[in-house]
Amino acid sequence: MPDIDWIRRLCLSLPDTTENMQWGEALCFKVRGKLFVIADLSQGKLAPITLKCAPEKFHELLEIEGITPAPYVGRYKWVRLASASLLGDEELEDLLRQSYELVVAKVPKTAKAPKKKARKKAPSRKRHSK
Repeated sequence: MPDIDWIRRLCLSLPDTTENMQWGEALCFKVRGKLFVIADLSQGKLAPITLKCAPEKFHELLEIEGITPAPYVGRYKWVRLASASLLGDEELEDLLRQSYELVVAKVPKTAKAPKKKARKKAPSRKRHSK
């Protein structure tokens, strides 16, 4: 059964994916800085999941009890699954990968994944000769 750990492993296995916490307890997965999956951790391991889907899949998914247009972004074909366990492993994996592909296709080619911050070096202690 898909839970948040399963979703996290899958999302982080996709190229250029990063994760961060936003909006309280929302675990966000991004590709090149753009969201493709949001998990509401305040609801436990079977967290509600928000993701982008293809226009032709959007209305089909809304016919499933527990799947609704995502608040604020439903008009852009994002859906909210009331629980990660609402769909089977294969179907959820397909939706997560599709969300990733839809988002990465719209990210400009010049956009890159955010770089990790480099640690600052301590100033050197050169002795000046007199």
